[in-house]
Amino acid sequence: MPMTAVTQLTYSGIGLAVFARQLCLPVPAVLFLMTAGALAAQGQLHISLLLVAGVLGCLAGDGVWFWMGRRWGSQMIRLVCSLTLDPRTSMKRSRHIFDQWGLRILVVAKFVPGLDGAMPPLVGAEGASVTSFLSFDGAGSLLWTSAYVMLGFVFSHQLESAVHGAERFGSLLAVVLGVPLVLYIVWRLAHLVRMVRHLRLRRISPELLQRKLNESDRVAIFDLLHYEAREGEIAGIPGAVRIDPARLRSAPHFVVPDDVDIVLYCSSRNEFVSARVAEALQKRGIKNVWVLEGGLDAWVREGRPITMTLSEGEEVAARLGIVVPERA
Repeated sequence: MPMTAVTQLTYSGIGLAVFARQLCLPVPAVLFLMTAGALAAQGQLHISLLLVAGVLGCLAGDGVWFWMGRRWGSQMIRLVCSLTLDPRTSMKRSRHIFDQWGLRILVVAKFVPGLDGAMPPLVGAEGASVTSFLSFDGAGSLLWTSAYVMLGFVFSHQLESAVHGAERFGSLLAVVLGVPLVLYIVWRLAHLVRMVRHLRLRRISPELLQRKLNESDRVAIFDLLHYEAREGEIAGIPGAVRIDPARLRSAPHFVVPDDVDIVLYCSSRNEFVSARVAEALQKRGIKNVWVLEGGLDAWVREGRPITMTLSEGEEVAARLGIVVPERA
């Protein structure tokens, strides 16, 4: 039986398939790993090289999410959790498990649906070092890859059909995986670059915001922490209105007088959530929109006041003439 196509599939192909899977692309990486294990049992491939390819693919994919988590914080966790049936519960569950187990959860996360995708960006957002992340995620990647490779190795005689399937599709692997993967990465990077450019134009420091609040009452602050799946209440800036960012982005009737400044803040690194809302508001003709530099974390670090009792939308509307979208 000719094995050329399968050999092409295996080392570089396995690594690419696993990498694509970790980026949440619909690639049957588990099937490839089991098929490769069956080939190793037949003496066609080396298990050690398969494990290396699988681990490197995992680390590369998880590394992308880890980096995004460090740079854009909770927004990346929310993005991953939005792929589940119950995003809010998934986000809350992931945070709770991480609080209990810390980085050790990376060793087994790949075997638990929902945790696999959420943990790398969550670990990055929590500020874990690159060395610690690679150590624990590498151990988890090796355990996960070994499990499926060895499963294929042990039951190799029952995977003959999978081998034939791999032979048929091996020559098309670069096109089937490569094209959508490249398009996906380019699209995501273009979107992120646009957000970063937007932030450079419309940011306000905590110090300047405090000065504006002291000198003028024509400032409306919107707290965008409504989406955060956390236990208990979250403090905010005095006078701010807490509202769902999705509500602000999509509300058809949101009127702001020309002499009122809108300041948005969130808790994600680099104010990613605030940037998306600011962009949406500006597209609807609302010009005086600012993003608080460093978000709520920067405000708190500088020792500025916070409160558990935030303002209501009706209060801000009456004071500033703003038509605030009703809550969902």
